[in-house]
Amino acid sequence: MLSGSSPSSSTEDKLFSQKHSIQIKGRLICLDKPQVMGILNLTPDSFFAGSRMSGDRELLLASAKKMILDGADMLDLGGYSTRPGAAEVSAQEELDRVVPAVEAIRREFPEIPISVDTFRSQVARAAVTAGADLINDISAGELDEDMLPLIASMKVPYIAMHIRGNPKNMHEHTNYSDILSEILYYFSEKVDLFRKLGIIDVILDPGFGFAKTVEQNFLLLKNLKSFGVLGLPLLVGISRKSMIHKSLDIPASEALNGTTALNMFALTQGANLLRVHDVKEAKQTIKLFEQLYP
Repeated sequence: MLSGSSPSSSTEDKLFSQKHSIQIKGRLICLDKPQVMGILNLTPDSFFAGSRMSGDRELLLASAKKMILDGADMLDLGGYSTRPGAAEVSAQEELDRVVPAVEAIRREFPEIPISVDTFRSQVARAAVTAGADLINDISAGELDEDMLPLIASMKVPYIAMHIRGNPKNMHEHTNYSDILSEILYYFSEKVDLFRKLGIIDVILDPGFGFAKTVEQNFLLLKNLKSFGVLGLPLLVGISRKSMIHKSLDIPASEALNGTTALNMFALTQGANLLRVHDVKEAKQTIKLFEQLYP
């Protein structure tokens, strides 16, 4: 029997009817329609070689331009590689990588929102001063006690991710009793703290690959819509990660197809923002998703 509805249609309608937006320097950015964040790594050792821009201003600007032309809604710059086994980066070295990059992109592309991926308040402050619009913190303030007060005072949107430990030892912290309940509780406490501090514009990131096994990553993705109870937009960052290339027994360089497949599933589970290396393909995925859920 053909019908315009199904037993799950009311659930889907409720899921996709959630209204989300953030303010960036007085401009309202609506996240009801899924958005794409393009990754620009300012490091020499990020896990996916194709995203490395370390020290090459022309390559950085060319890559930023391509992402913008491909439809990126925002760019995410990071000067500290958080892949397992990555070298330690001093605060000064991170600043030296991030600040000139933010300034260069802001001059060349004044309209594109710029996010900076850092857990250091010192870097966050300098990045926002240089022209960044959002701060993307893998630790949700856990690794620098000054981060949350800074975000509150500078009134910039904040992406808060779940992690246990730090990038150097997170692989030792994957023992959960109930990973979904524990991360939901973690975020519920964080959201309460954000509100008390006056941090209004918040995006949550479950932290795929950070203190999680491959199996745990898939469990979280399968239950992503559970995070909707928190009432905040969700970022999904699974682009070319080990949950894909290890599952398929391929290198990260060949993990685009798997990334696209899981990004589509993430969208059906309520993802509002896809953080990706491959912007064009992510935008195409969203376009097809919107054909399914107009």
